[in-house]
Amino acid sequence: METKERILWTAIRLFARHGYEAVSVSQLADRLGMAKSALYKHYVNKQDIFDSIVRRMEQLDRENAAACELPIKLRTEDPAAYGRAGLENLAAFSQAQFRYWTENEFAACFRRLLTLEQYHSPAMGQLYQQYLGAGPLRYVEDLLAGMGWSQPAARQLALEFYGPMFLSYSLYDGAAADADRTAVTERLCRYMRDFIGRWKREEKGNEI
Repeated sequence: METKERILWTAIRLFARHGYEAVSVSQLADRLGMAKSALYKHYVNKQDIFDSIVRRMEQLDRENAAACELPIKLRTEDPAAYGRAGLENLAAFSQAQFRYWTENEFAACFRRLLTLEQYHSPAMGQLYQQYLGAGPLRYVEDLLAGMGWSQPAARQLALEFYGPMFLSYSLYDGAAADADRTAVTERLCRYMRDFIGRWKREEKGNEI
């Protein structure tokens, strides 16, 4: 692993454990076994390291949506893409996202960092909402509205769909054993599949 990448990984692990504000550049350099001056050859300061982490998360988020054939841009920027989205794509994406946020080490560390820091910094609070709170809830709402649901119906269904996913992050983190964490994931995925199935049946019934 090249030095710049090693710095990024070490930083995200320390931030996830202790919080962003609690970790100094000196502590980071000590953990890496390098002088601060050597670290500054790769990143200007701690904020630069964090900005690089956010850029990586933004890129991974776009890649995950594209892999499930879901829109990358906002609905106002690309409404046609929201019209092409399907319920199966939403279900596949949501299940993959939960596994990504819990099982991918980089994403899991970022999620824990935002959870720790959301009350300490308005900027961190905004990022928490963007990635884990209002952001994904609004994305589901926009997808459903793009598929043809009225805005009020899409808003209510989005809450019913995403609410259990949001809760499951806490249940997953609080699970004591791997088997318990697996059970949380499986229960959420089953809920999503059942919910999508019910939506499709209601859709079909409305067409008759």
